Amino acid sequence: MSIHNQADKTPVPRYKPYKGAAGGWGALISVTQFWLSSDNALKNIRTMLKTNQNGGFDCPGCAWGDSPESGMVKFCENGAKAVNWEATKRRVDPAFFAKHSVTSLLEQSDYWLEYQGRLTEPMVYDATSDRYVPIAWDDAYALVAKHLLNLESPNQAEFYTSGRASNEAAYLYQLFVRAYGTNNFPDCSNMCHEASGVALSQSVGVGKGTVTFEDFEHADAIFVWGQNPGTNHPRMLEPLREAVQRGAQVVCINPLKERGLERFQHPQHPIEMLTNGDRPTNTAYFRPALGGDMAMMRGMAKFLLQWEREAQANNAPSVFDHDFLNEHTATVLEYLAAIDDTSWEHIVEQSGLPLDDIELAARMYLKGKNVIMCWAMGITQHRHSVPTIQEISNLMLLRGNIGRPGAGLCPVRGHSNVQGDRTMGINERPPAFLLDALEKRFGFDVPRSNGHNVVEAIHAMAEGRAKVFIALGGNFAQATPDSTRTAQALRNCELTVQISTKLNRSHLMHGKQALILPCLGRTDIDQQSEGPQAVTVEDSFSMVHASNGQLQPLSKQMRSEPAIVAGIAAATLGAQPVDWNWLIGDYDRIRDLIADTLPGFKDFNERLKHPGGFYLGNSAGARRWNTPTGRANFKPNRLPSDLIDERVRATGQVPDLIMQSMRSHDQYNTTIYGLDDRYRGVRGQRDVLFANEADIIRLGFRPGQKADLVSLWEDGRERRVKGFTLLAFDIPAGQAAAYYPEVNPLVPLESVGEGSSTPTSKFVAIRLEQPAPSARIA
Repeated sequence: MSIHNQADKTPVPRYKPYKGAAGGWGALISVTQFWLSSDNALKNIRTMLKTNQNGGFDCPGCAWGDSPESGMVKFCENGAKAVNWEATKRRVDPAFFAKHSVTSLLEQSDYWLEYQGRLTEPMVYDATSDRYVPIAWDDAYALVAKHLLNLESPNQAEFYTSGRASNEAAYLYQLFVRAYGTNNFPDCSNMCHEASGVALSQSVGVGKGTVTFEDFEHADAIFVWGQNPGTNHPRMLEPLREAVQRGAQVVCINPLKERGLERFQHPQHPIEMLTNGDRPTNTAYFRPALGGDMAMMRGMAKFLLQWEREAQANNAPSVFDHDFLNEHTATVLEYLAAIDDTSWEHIVEQSGLPLDDIELAARMYLKGKNVIMCWAMGITQHRHSVPTIQEISNLMLLRGNIGRPGAGLCPVRGHSNVQGDRTMGINERPPAFLLDALEKRFGFDVPRSNGHNVVEAIHAMAEGRAKVFIALGGNFAQATPDSTRTAQALRNCELTVQISTKLNRSHLMHGKQALILPCLGRTDIDQQSEGPQAVTVEDSFSMVHASNGQLQPLSKQMRSEPAIVAGIAAATLGAQPVDWNWLIGDYDRIRDLIADTLPGFKDFNERLKHPGGFYLGNSAGARRWNTPTGRANFKPNRLPSDLIDERVRATGQVPDLIMQSMRSHDQYNTTIYGLDDRYRGVRGQRDVLFANEADIIRLGFRPGQKADLVSLWEDGRERRVKGFTLLAFDIPAGQAAAYYPEVNPLVPLESVGEGSSTPTSKFVAIRLEQPAPSARIA
């Protein structure tokens, strides 16, 4: 049965705990099913073998780095899904849009929409017929230019970027938008790792991780905070299990018991597959309360300080690295005072862990001579995420675990080039050095005031202060919080423009006028006037490498992201401040501009010829601290007095549960590959709530029963999702979890991280209600 038909067929929901290891036969079977059902199987087997290879293309999935070792297979299960998902023969063409009105498409699921295939021609919304109809590329560019040039201010336009965009596309995009006159760059970083960038820039002077791929081979201890690599970054499982095998500590901190953090069966190890063996991926697993990670870290630091004082009293070896502290850090005494001011009672209550667990974690950290700390959105999507990440930095600084082999900070990014886009200048709060370099090189007055992030952009559109929305990739309507308000904000716009590979819900939440501009994907050959072009990306380890598409595009009407950006720019600005169309002929010309204006990219085109690309460098990784003090800064933040926001307390209701949103295993970001979540035992359904069985019964329900989920927030708005099946799951009492984007309507737009404005999707106070008679049945 083809995936197309599967998307039309209602699956039978099932829930049965999964007993296998991560990877292994389950992964191989899943990859085979997606490959066979791609409608392009013979070509795609060759295509998959080009994934992450020299001369091939960069995986369109996650940003995990590539091993420097060569190998025939350098993709994971979810990478294979991403490749087969993109490299399909199915088309969403003018005939499709003639058949389906926008109103009828709104009734379809996100799963169904994207399964229809690749967008093949530029389309414009026709309000009379409620359908998208074809438009010529030049006419589309002219329509965008007309709207942009008719605005009272450039700040009335929003320019969104997804992490799929290449370095070349992102650089042209930021150059065009700044030449147009605004810094309005809401981007996907605002919703995921913005807190990491803010926190690390203040602490160590660079908003990126400090480790390389090779550092994992030399680490004595690896801490994995708030992350599920088995689904989100499966290639990370191999270095974790190898670390356990060589005797290193691998400490996992996550409320849910995720299979990838427990054990892994390597699909490329024949004996292991034939014997159905597997290896552990951790040496300890701690399950704090949602939002309790910072308290756990503070408890670990409090133990370290206690042991340091005992060592001094007994003339024993120091716990702290005093040489490092004296030479490289500032405000350590203020931080130690903050530790003393934090009570054990506060730490235990907020962390949700017994003191013995916190002490064990501290001893495992102390045992490691070289420690890496990794984290993802389980850390970054809280109200106090910036202080939490700074507490990670504080812990690492105490023992000099930044800037030496086998040690460092590792925020594990999501989409494949989200880090590169920020490096290229996609930043609503741009650093002065970037603006100075652009102004010097291109000779125009660069806008200096901060622009809008995602949440600010939604408010601006909702209030009529922003009238044009352009998205370079992504699915803004589904990725963002408070879905009903976001959809209305988009509909308020005079023009919405979506540069996309596949149909998604953002095309249906359109402005008064709307364009769909079909772009090439990573797997597509990018043919320009000077020949086939490569684009570049930057992974989580600051490695920059080339990506070369392998498949002929489905339609001659599809254009590359750089070409589309250049087309809009030329129609809006003419040949200023550059000849946009000339740049597109050969992307080396774009890379020369990058080399002229961005640090670390000197001789960009020449260095790109090196197999595997080149290391961009990291100042903190080299113990150069680009902070106002010239040192790495300890941040003496206080623990939150209460994890629950006062606007939840103001409702006068006690939350039934605290819920986090998360991905399923058949999902990447907002892209739904299927309705299964193998590792959690879910089949054929997504409207589910994972909760402790005792909580389900305490709240007057039974496992398997349906409930409405209602968000608690004092602003007079009802936020409700209907008919969610309650699944009894191994999760700490008082907690719950559900899939996004299905529960994004429950995340209040005003509930954001302090200092980052990141939606607090990992801490949503909810109550459960009996479903109304009209509740949708999953």
